[in-house]
Amino acid sequence: MIKLTAITSEAGSVATTLTLPLQSRIKSRLRVTLDNGEDAGLFLPRGSTLKEGDLLMSQEGYRVAVVAARETLSSIHCDNPHLLARVCYHLGNRHVSIQIDSGGVSYPHDPVLDAMVQGLGLTVVTIEAPFEPEPGAYGGSAAKGHQHGHSHNHAHSQDAKEGDEYPHHHHH
Repeated sequence: MIKLTAITSEAGSVATTLTLPLQSRIKSRLRVTLDNGEDAGLFLPRGSTLKEGDLLMSQEGYRVAVVAARETLSSIHCDNPHLLARVCYHLGNRHVSIQIDSGGVSYPHDPVLDAMVQGLGLTVVTIEAPFEPEPGAYGGSAAKGHQHGHSHNHAHSQDAKEGDEYPHHHHH
């Protein structure tokens, strides 16, 4: 198995490509099959998000170019900046990863969200395209923060101050 351990920007000959959807491009540890059929593993610095065109390298100098897989996205084009801002607000409020372009926004295809957007008076088109969302506010992760075990637990800060919120911990 080829161990890809570094992201490099140096030019050089590329052995093959690796096509991954966003959910895989945000993982720093992942077993993958390269586009030439070879097995490889990603062992990247934590918090790495791979983008189209990034070059991965093994310690032996084997280089693989990252390709952002085409994914089914809902795409909105809108010439009205106020309306576009409202859409981005409502999507962000639901912790949806969004890709903001000039005059438009796209997100992973979701009929429920499409209906909400249409309710705001916009047309939604379903497209197949690579997804490169805005970097997340939490430690650069593009993931929706809640279903992944990253280090930002929003709810549980009580570990630091043991017993404050729990009266039954106090010994009388």
